[in-house]
Amino acid sequence: MRQPRSDHRPRRFARAVAAAAVALAAVLGAGGWVADTQRAITGPPPGSAAWVADTALGLRPPDPATASPAAVAAFFEQLPPAGQDALAVRHPLVVGNLDGAPVRLRYRANALALAEERGREVARATDPALTPKDRAAARGRAERYRTLLDGGRQILAFDPRGRGLVAEVHGDLTAAGRTAVVVPGSDIDLLSFDRPTDPYGTPTGMARALYDATGRQSAVIAWAGYTTPVGLGPDAATETLARAGAQRLTRLLDGLAVTTRPAAPATVFCHSYGSVVCGLARPGPEQAAGLVVLGSPGMGVGSAADLDPRVPLWATERNGSDWIGNVPNVSLLGLGHGADPTGPGFGARPLPATGSHGHTGYFAPGTASLAAFATLALGR
Repeated sequence: MRQPRSDHRPRRFARAVAAAAVALAAVLGAGGWVADTQRAITGPPPGSAAWVADTALGLRPPDPATASPAAVAAFFEQLPPAGQDALAVRHPLVVGNLDGAPVRLRYRANALALAEERGREVARATDPALTPKDRAAARGRAERYRTLLDGGRQILAFDPRGRGLVAEVHGDLTAAGRTAVVVPGSDIDLLSFDRPTDPYGTPTGMARALYDATGRQSAVIAWAGYTTPVGLGPDAATETLARAGAQRLTRLLDGLAVTTRPAAPATVFCHSYGSVVCGLARPGPEQAAGLVVLGSPGMGVGSAADLDPRVPLWATERNGSDWIGNVPNVSLLGLGHGADPTGPGFGARPLPATGSHGHTGYFAPGTASLAAFATLALGR
């Protein structure tokens, strides 16, 4: 008698679940489970309602929640310098975060916002109604705000909500013919934006190294402008935060397109989880001159063909001590970030990484990767 054909679907589903579990376990195994998930900072900056209602200059300000960077730029072009400055003074957190606003006006607004927020944290640090832990946290934030105010640093974005968002410019963004943007991965926020113990593993260290490697000819933006995963847990294995970050990256690139002309579009360097953000953003040629991924777990796409073909994609060779190589390149049941961009079938152009070490060593001086990055940032 002919035996009935067995249904292999439950078995295939079980294998898919097991593969997804292995992928997640590999991600978590590198650094341990982090149970608390992060909530992405989205929407307009604090103070937007007061900004929209401010018609003292005879014009209705653009709504930060809906206006494009081009519309923001057109609004400020109608205002004399004194009027622009008055708005920055009255609404520093809004003006400082408005993609499309004049670059130097954003620097001034963010300096004002940082000074204001520092004053609040200094007061909280001595508030007897707070717990010792909260007072210590306030002291830490106040000190971070102080360091961002020191030495004429050019802060392009600052948002104190949650773990905090920040972006800093190295070089002259309005005069440089070339621009680069560094998009970081996990564990980066306002407090970890730069760290002396890991000089080339933070947005500031990466941007400074690239700026110096270009002979200070290309302006470089260290962009910690999205909520990153903390540790190696569910957030790092899924795309939820990357999707929110991709929207913010798109606005940044759109803003640069209207405020840094006639400079070429930015070359975007995407590290680790930041490469997922870049892949989901899918910038076009008016936004980016090229994408460069390094230490990538995947880009949230199946291959380079899923990105805009007019924007070149380079994938940096993974060095032998980069732990990201132990993460399976899968995308199953919402876990994992897809194919390896360094794989021969992905379709990215290869870059060397000779001399680099570890997951955060690709921007270290003397490495073949940094030399290649500088060449691309200069448009050569």
